[in-house]
Amino acid sequence: MTDQPPAWKRPHQVEHRGPVALAIAFAIVLQFLTPQDLAFDPKWVLPAVEVALLVGVLVVNPFRIDRESSVLRMLGIALVCVATLALLWSTGRLVLVLVRGGHEDPGKVLLSGAIIWVTNVIVFSVWYWLTDRGGPAARANARKITPEFLFPQMTTPELTHNEWRPLYVDYLYLAFTNSTAFSPTDTMPLARWAKLAMTVQACMSFLIVVLVIARAVNALN
Repeated sequence: MTDQPPAWKRPHQVEHRGPVALAIAFAIVLQFLTPQDLAFDPKWVLPAVEVALLVGVLVVNPFRIDRESSVLRMLGIALVCVATLALLWSTGRLVLVLVRGGHEDPGKVLLSGAIIWVTNVIVFSVWYWLTDRGGPAARANARKITPEFLFPQMTTPELTHNEWRPLYVDYLYLAFTNSTAFSPTDTMPLARWAKLAMTVQACMSFLIVVLVIARAVNALN
């Protein structure tokens, strides 16, 4: 009997939408918790658009991502684009406020930085999940074999089960480690766009961490 290729190289069971939907919902909640002077004005506009887009995606395909659809893909990309706009705006405002010497309360500085940092992780994890090898539906149908992200299970298949394939949690871990180490760890970006996206994410995370810690330490002293 011949060995069959690993699951990520062949059509496999579709992914459940629940984990990524919960992550996006959590990011929307974090945007509502962002201080008013750091949020897009009016504060409710971008989160409201994201809620509408998320509801649209869930209405069209609520459970398993079982079909390739240009409408669903456009809704998903629009959703993450709006979330990215909110993230960029809040990050830029945070940098300006800290550079100018605002937010002297160290607790408020740390809380604001933590909210934006976690949002950074979630937004980029959704980007990676949505675009790698054409997205989750295309990956399930094995439309494209060449990956944009090389996970360790792909290079050492003997150390994992034959049904392994990247799910949203793998991309969430990728985004988290990139935001903490400011560089790839166990998963390597292969595509140029993936390298650029991880560079942008790492730079944003670095700015948030360095400036927030510096301002908090300065305020404590």
